[in-house]
Amino acid sequence: MTAMSADEVVRTRTSAPTLHDVANAAGVSLATASRVLNGSARKVGVSYRDRVLASAEELGYTANLSAQATAKGTSAVIALLVADIADPYFSLLASGVVRGADEAGLVVTISVTERDPAREIRLVRALRGQRPRGLILAASRSTESSAAELQHELAAIAATGGRVVGLGPGQGDMRTVLIDNRGGARALAAALIARGFRTAVVLAAQEGVRTSDDRIAGFADGFTSGGGSVERIYRGAFTREAGERVMGEALHEGIPSGTVVFAVSDVVAIGALTALREAGRSVGTDVALAGFDDIPGASDVTPALTTVRVPLDAVGYSALRAAVDETWQLNPAALRLEVALRDSTPGRSA
Repeated sequence: MTAMSADEVVRTRTSAPTLHDVANAAGVSLATASRVLNGSARKVGVSYRDRVLASAEELGYTANLSAQATAKGTSAVIALLVADIADPYFSLLASGVVRGADEAGLVVTISVTERDPAREIRLVRALRGQRPRGLILAASRSTESSAAELQHELAAIAATGGRVVGLGPGQGDMRTVLIDNRGGARALAAALIARGFRTAVVLAAQEGVRTSDDRIAGFADGFTSGGGSVERIYRGAFTREAGERVMGEALHEGIPSGTVVFAVSDVVAIGALTALREAGRSVGTDVALAGFDDIPGASDVTPALTTVRVPLDAVGYSALRAAVDETWQLNPAALRLEVALRDSTPGRSA
């Protein structure tokens, strides 16, 4: 085959370059160009591969993901669903997914559910049209997330070759990455008991949000079994604004000195910190405060926030591997978490 220069190909076309153009410019067959650019498992000689890649770059060719999906059944896309991209929890998790996708030569699309089960179903239905290689459900799961309509949409994605990955317990053939929220919260409670705290108040998300409910259950178990008492639970959301609001409600009802406030996430805890300061309460010496996740800002606030460290980047990376690896442990062990004790919960006499 006689190769045309990339300049010659460009001059003869007014539309976007095609795979045929790349093949002509590289002087290879269409099949060879396709194997190089469309991720075929069949090997291509190094010299041919280099010529195809050079021609594609010079022409500005990009693969047609829709055509790839039609040919292969799935596209080179990983669809990631998060609850709130502004929340550091999800942005850190997404960074791990993107890192793994880059290694695998895949593209990540991110959609935001806003913790709305109906919106989640609509998004999953829309994503079916992209035929993603994998769909990662990283949004905070709720009891409504198990609705039959959502399970039907997830099954349809799996039927076309896409792998569905969930954070937390899944259903059917869903691959999972488990985070030991209960165990982490239980360990935090035990550490606070060891520091002399005996009275606690909890700031949580809405009832039915699994991450929040698991953290409440673990904390209550660890705190009460150590001789402490969880006096009240306030329900809000996984946001800084909700943390400030429900902390205000708790303060209005009365928070005795020496109480430890457990917020189910660091973002909620930072909102609570604002409310405590505005009420003239001193965090640490008067009211203690603990969060969960260990987002970067947790150690930067004053006083530094006691929390439970979740390796979020590693969680995201593991979720990506679960989506693309041919073999994956169907019942993986939950990722163990680590308590980080800081100045917001100084030791007290028992």
